[in-house]
Amino acid sequence: MSNSLELSNLKPAEGSKQSGNFRRGRGHGSGNGKTAGKGHKGQKARSGAPRIGFEGGQMPLYRRIPKRGFTNRNTKEIVIVNLEALEKFEDGATISVESLIEAGIVKNPRDGVKILGRGELTKKLNVQANAFSASAKEKIESLGGTAEVI
Repeated sequence: MSNSLELSNLKPAEGSKQSGNFRRGRGHGSGNGKTAGKGHKGQKARSGAPRIGFEGGQMPLYRRIPKRGFTNRNTKEIVIVNLEALEKFEDGATISVESLIEAGIVKNPRDGVKILGRGELTKKLNVQANAFSASAKEKIESLGGTAEVI
């Protein structure tokens, strides 16, 4: 009888109440009436208040500072995985990018996954990835596994 619906244990549904979205300008009783949190007069109390970063007509900081560098459109974002992370797989397993995602080692493969050689590997694994470092490839193959570039 502990889970019955009574006036003493009513509560709103999970997730239905959200703080921070209170209604402004709805009377004194709301705690946000009259000036609706905008204080008294002044530019910021009006509609059409200036955008963020506006300095009253003075050249704004983001335009006073010199531009530097550029972003290369062709750069690739490679996700790296060290050998020590592959220890959680069983001996003789075939490891692909999909299995790394399922195991939670890689969240988003982006433009490719590269296996690096940090840490010790004790199991024979067949690893399929976009790239391998020389030391990672050597460690995988020394244990009888394969390092296949996909």
